Amino acid sequence: MKRPLAHLSDSQGSPVMHHAESRPARCPRLLGNPVRTSPSRSSLGAALSRFRKGLRALGLGLALVGASTPALAAQPLKIGYSDWPGWVAWYVAEQKGFFKKHKADVKLVWFANYTDSISALSSGQLDANSQTWSDTMGPLAKGLPLKAVLVNDNSAGNDALMVRGKIKGFADLKGKSIALEEFSISHFVLATALAKNGMSQKDVKVVNLSAGDAAAAFLSGRVDAAVVWNPWVAQIEKSGKGKALFTSKDMPGLIPDLLVAQDKAIKAKRKDLVGMIRAWFDTEKFIRDNPDEAAKIMAKVVGMKPEEYKVFLPGTRFFDAAANQTAFNAADPKSLLGVAPTIASFLLDKKLIDGKPDAGKGIDASLLTEALGK
Repeated sequence: MKRPLAHLSDSQGSPVMHHAESRPARCPRLLGNPVRTSPSRSSLGAALSRFRKGLRALGLGLALVGASTPALAAQPLKIGYSDWPGWVAWYVAEQKGFFKKHKADVKLVWFANYTDSISALSSGQLDANSQTWSDTMGPLAKGLPLKAVLVNDNSAGNDALMVRGKIKGFADLKGKSIALEEFSISHFVLATALAKNGMSQKDVKVVNLSAGDAAAAFLSGRVDAAVVWNPWVAQIEKSGKGKALFTSKDMPGLIPDLLVAQDKAIKAKRKDLVGMIRAWFDTEKFIRDNPDEAAKIMAKVVGMKPEEYKVFLPGTRFFDAAANQTAFNAADPKSLLGVAPTIASFLLDKKLIDGKPDAGKGIDASLLTEALGK
């Protein structure tokens, strides 16, 4: 269950990040997002994944938009989602009747591979997709008409820099070996952690391993530290061989998971999208009030036992209406617009996207405002 910033190629052949391909045997995703194998968060640019094909297909799609808009409006809102708690939660909305309650005609489309969902949105096969802000940067840099319309969650502990007991602080990390999946969310977490403590990647020795192998290398004593996501974080803590020195909870706003929609869908299916946003707020409250039942519903989607799935909930900060208002408030430094430069800087530095994205063009707060009746 995680997201890797896996190296993919965008429509123009540039590398793209996607949350690493998988979290332990469930679903992974890279920097942008895991791919899914254990909640997925694979690439920062992950969504850029099958971008090349997507962009070509989009060219044809845009040419047909004018003629197809009425037909588009008559179809259910097609939403892509994959293995990450904030996205699997949409199944809770469906099962509890929240879409129906808010008159949202929604068809959820599951993607076992997170990267494929990003490609599907970019090529116009989906009306909207569940993807990370970082994985939306690549398409925006290419000028694709996509808009973030809702923040489902932020990673708030599911990603962590795990160290041995002898490492008491960041000064002790100098010269030490740190295993992680390069160009994944884990890589971004390390870069952020080091920068916040006056260090850079040059001060440590990065060992490029898949998330599962990074955890195994740490547990076997082959490396001094590892950046991994749950359930490996919990497994390492339970083993007594390591502790978290820095987690995604220490970088609020920087790992947001979103609902990103095609501009044409916003125009043609606005009512359904607004209803879907309202359904989300009911879903967030349900998860908060009924974590056991929610975990049971979500676990079924990814083939896990409810008790196993519950390990992901504490490290996921599900966003309610107030948190979304903050996220869409451009003046707030932790808002989508506020964190965009930091995310884009990492992606550009690692050559994961071509060109600087205009984050402002990729945000539409009007649907949230309408959903809240303001």
